[in-house]
Formats: sequence, C-alpha cells, structure tokens
Amino acid sequence: MKDNVHMTSNEFRESGKQLIDWLADYYQRVEEFPVLAQVKPGEIRASLPTDPPQSGVAFDAIVEQLNSKIMPGVTHWQSPNFFAYFPANTSEPSVLGDLISSGLGVQGMLWATSPACTELETHVLDWLAKMLALPAEFLSNSAGGGVIQDSASSASLCAILAARERATNFKSNENGCREELVAYSSTQAHSSIEKDIKVAGIGRANLRLVGVDEQFAMRPELLELAIEEDKQAGRVPFFVCATIGTTSSLAFDPLPAIGEICKKHGIWLHVDAAMAGTAALCPEFRYIQNGLEFADSYCFDAHKWMFTNFDCTCFYVADRETLTHSLSVTPEYLRNQASETGVVFDYRDWHVPLGRRFRALKLWFVIQHYGVAGLQVLVRHHVELAQKFRGWVLEDNRFEIIGPAQLNLVCFRLLGDGALNEELLRRLNASGGLYISHTKLNAKYTLRFCVAQSRTELRHVESAWAAICAEAAKLLRESGRGSHSNQAVSGRE
Repeated sequence: MKDNVHMTSNEFRESGKQLIDWLADYYQRVEEFPVLAQVKPGEIRASLPTDPPQSGVAFDAIVEQLNSKIMPGVTHWQSPNFFAYFPANTSEPSVLGDLISSGLGVQGMLWATSPACTELETHVLDWLAKMLALPAEFLSNSAGGGVIQDSASSASLCAILAARERATNFKSNENGCREELVAYSSTQAHSSIEKDIKVAGIGRANLRLVGVDEQFAMRPELLELAIEEDKQAGRVPFFVCATIGTTSSLAFDPLPAIGEICKKHGIWLHVDAAMAGTAALCPEFRYIQNGLEFADSYCFDAHKWMFTNFDCTCFYVADRETLTHSLSVTPEYLRNQASETGVVFDYRDWHVPLGRRFRALKLWFVIQHYGVAGLQVLVRHHVELAQKFRGWVLEDNRFEIIGPAQLNLVCFRLLGDGALNEELLRRLNASGGLYISHTKLNAKYTLRFCVAQSRTELRHVESAWAAICAEAAKLLRESGRGSHSNQAVSGRE
C-alpha cells in the first residue's frame, strides 16, 4: 500500500481534467444514447463485483467501469429527447458551481460555520425574488426571507410544521398535536402533500382533497364549503396548499380567490410552484402568480426548469420567525456569539436537517453565467416549442388534448381506450428515441409531453412528433381503424 493513500494534487488535477472532458463529451453526444435505460431489474448489480476491492483501483479503471457497467443503466434526463415527468436540468455553470461546493466541503448549518455559505444564499434568494417579481414580504430585509431546501417535498413539510405550530400557539411541539387539525389541497396537488401530512403527525384522514374544475384547477367554492363544514364540526382548519402548475396537467389554482378564503379564516396558505415557477422569470408569464401576495409560504424548484442541478428548491416565507420558532433546537455545542446576537441567519432552523451543503454556489454560477435575459430566452424557447407541439396535436384528428396545455406541458392522447394509449407509450419509450410519461385525467389514460430540457431544440420536438404519429398509425392499422389523419406525419409547419 502507498504511504499516502490520498490522491496527490497532480493526480487530482489530471483526474479532474479527465472527468470534465468526460462530461463535456457526454453532453455533446447525449442524444446518441437510448433515453430510457434498456436494462432489466438487477442487471446492473449483477455486473458488479460481489465484494469490495481490498486495494485501490486505478482511476482509469474506475472510469472504464463507469462506461461499461454504470452507463448502460442510466436514464438520460439530460437528453434533448427526454419529455417525461418534469425537467431535471443541469448546465455547465451549475456543474462547476457544484464542483466547488463539493471541493470546499462546507458544512453550512450556522452562519459561524461558514459566513459566505449563509450570506451568499440569502443574497441569491433575494436576487431570485426580484427576478421573479415575488411579493416584497419574501425578501430578507422584511419579516420573511428565503432558504434553499433539497426538494419541494421538504419545503411543503416545513410549511405544514410552521402552520401547525401557528395554529396551536406553538404547543404541538411541546405536548403533541391535540387539536383535530385539517389541511386542504386539490385532488391534483402533488402526492408529497399527503406524505408530509402523515410525517407531520396530522394524519391522512385530516387532509381534505378539494374538487377541481374542467381545467383541473381547485374550485374555491368547494374549499370554502369544506372549511365551513370542518369548523362547524369543531375541527381546526390550519393549512391550504395551492398549486401553480400541477404535476399531472400544469393546471393553475386560482390564487386570488383561495387567498381571500385563507385570509378570512386565518389559514396558512402555501403555494407550490415546483416546475412552473421558473416561468415567472418572463414578465408575460407572471400572470400565473397573481394572488401570491396572500401566501404565507412559496416554493419553486430551480433544479427543474432553471438549469441548476438537483438539489435546489427555493423556499420563501413571509414570516421567518414562525418558521424558525417551529424548527429550532439549540444544544450547547451549537451556541456561538454570532447566533446569540440575533443578527445572522442560521439556516439549520429553516428546515429539518441540521447539516447543509453550499448549494447557493451553483445557483450563483447559473445566474451570473446566463443573466436574467439569457434565462428568459431559454424559458421562452421551451414554451414556444411546446406550443408548436400543441398545435400539431390539435390539427391531427386522431388525437385529443386533455387539460390546459399551457406553458411547456401538453397532455394528449390517441382517441381510443386506455390500453391503446398505454401500448403507444410502451412502444415509444422502448424505442430509445424519446421518453414520455403518463397520467390519468378525467379517468382517461393520458400522455404527458414536457418540453424543458436544456438542449432540446425544434428538431427534437419534430422528431418526437414524427415518432408518435408513426407508432399511432401502426397501432390504428393493427386495430383495424386505419391511419387517416389531416396532419402530416412529420409535424412540420
């Protein structure tokens, strides 16, 4: 064994250059790979040694194993032909910022443990609040402020915990939750709300799922009715989650009406804008957050549509004291002079984990590299591509559009039963040429086409539509329905 088992500075430098070259090459040729990993369950593990190496493996050999054993099992979220679920974008400046974060290895639980980690995060989140035209209450020079969470799921959990404590005058943390608290979201809200309600000890039975309209947005009159019924039954309504861009269809709940109801009843309003929130970088799309001034908390994921790699959820509160009072525990070993002054942010009190990475660096790198104008160009480009796709679907009488089809998500289906659409999806994804996902809307099996990957261009959307049309034609012929369409298969205008 070597006397020094660590990499030397020169070895680190050369290995780092090799990996940067590897990533640069990957980004250049990512669309050559099958988008969906073409492996069977257990295949990757079966290719790996049963026991760990007893002595160090040469770096070149590690890279070779990366190529031969790991890459076959990767689903390529960075592929321009990835149209499934939601974007999980990264970009070169984001990767480089994350590299610095990993290299510095900062533990940013307290201001004192690394002042730059805290202060850059506060500053960048204030930048973002201005870039998105968020309410002034979310700026750090007000009673509120922002923090980076690992995911929107964690952000909503923190909002629920703060709302629970406010509703019980901070007694739940001390004595347990004795009141019968009730929370509300629409039937289309993200599943994380249900999970967070369970984690917070509220209980799944105390989450009311409010019905939606024909565009899959929450119906405020049904929310009001549910709140009144619960209050008359002696329950305590304490939390409402409204969604700006639901996962299934990118529907937008009517914030002004919901906000007025929450204000009337003194209920915490959390607004989840996980993917769609990025659209507000562009003034013409800020209509989606009309009514946000009513919100007690708000989150969006920079790691979805803002070209910043996971994890980077931006979470804002209008009253940070309620949040930190709900989450703060201070053992003796964390006490320090800076915290005692009360003039610094200790972000450990803004979320569940104690430890935290220097995540603001990658966000800082991204904003500085692209600038506001550059980010706006990319968002507008994706919306334009999605709306072109929407137009092609509308012109083809074999398909129908379900839901609002706003911004960068189009929900559509082949006219016919669910089995037909499920088979269409299976064939498309098995081809390796593209990847799309599905949902159910109005009990109909529906395909989701999301345009938001960093490198997606018109040619990729055209190719996807051509593949969809070709497979649809085959399926219809096989089913005896023919393949007549009033839309050219290429989808070109």
